[in-house]
Amino acid sequence: MIALVTGATGFIGYEVARQLVEAGVATRALVRRQHRAPLLNPFDVELVSGDLGDSDSLRRACEGVDTVYHLAARATFESEVRLRSTIVAGSARLLEAAADAGVRMVVFSSSLLVYGDQPTGVITAATPVAPAVAYGRIKIEAERYLAELAADRDIGLAIVRLPHVYGARDLMFAQLYRRWSMLPGLRADAYAHLHVSDAARLLIAMGTQGWTGASPAGDQTNASWDEFFGILRHYYPGHHVLRTPGVIAAPVAGLVGTVTRMLSKPSMVTRDTVHAAELRLPVQPDLLWSQLGLQPRYPSVREGIPASLDELVAYRWRHPVRDRT
Repeated sequence: MIALVTGATGFIGYEVARQLVEAGVATRALVRRQHRAPLLNPFDVELVSGDLGDSDSLRRACEGVDTVYHLAARATFESEVRLRSTIVAGSARLLEAAADAGVRMVVFSSSLLVYGDQPTGVITAATPVAPAVAYGRIKIEAERYLAELAADRDIGLAIVRLPHVYGARDLMFAQLYRRWSMLPGLRADAYAHLHVSDAARLLIAMGTQGWTGASPAGDQTNASWDEFFGILRHYYPGHHVLRTPGVIAAPVAGLVGTVTRMLSKPSMVTRDTVHAAELRLPVQPDLLWSQLGLQPRYPSVREGIPASLDELVAYRWRHPVRDRT
């Protein structure tokens, strides 16, 4: 059995590749940016140069593969045009290549942002999608397209709608080095979170168990952003959070986003960033976990945050997943 991981030099994909290798699974990684390939040097991973826009490279990467874990895509809050090229069109090319190669399963990493604001209650398997931001609209478009292709090509498709995923190599944790973070909006509503190691465990279990369908996921305890940063500051007292009301943050983020687009650079600072941070998106505890017969290692941010900080002690601070070139 060979597992192919796309996006293996990214935040979640890196952890998926690491856990697969640790479990003794022959693992192959599709690498687009060659200067990032050394990130995978610690693991026994076969590297294949390729791009979601190049069907020939995708067919080569899928040869002899049993399961594809698809995490490669633009993951920032950008325009729908820029997002669609990889998240929709690129994912479709990959599934076609996988089907041609006789791949059994494709596991697709989607987002909780396919849902809209939940004024009351929690997100369950029956909650209808209603994306409020471009990233969510593109993700649900990709989900539907992939589901049609999978049914037509007779290939298993598992979709997990991930919440806020955090960990030592997260860009948010990279801000700890500067001792401050900016939190747009003033709402203190529940939000689903998941430690990156548990996100990878879910993705891998879906592939190995042949689970098909689409489901939201989170840890066992939803927490507001106030709680998240409060716990962070408890364990890292030197960290400070700059709170900005949405009415101020949104236009500032819009200006920053315009400048970065003019410079042809991706950015996590956009109006959609502010909008997404102000959504209420709690997930039903144990959803998906029970179906896969698993329990999260970090049932809440109270366990996950200190575990992440343990990996960031000053003498071995990890470089975040950020492309500086």
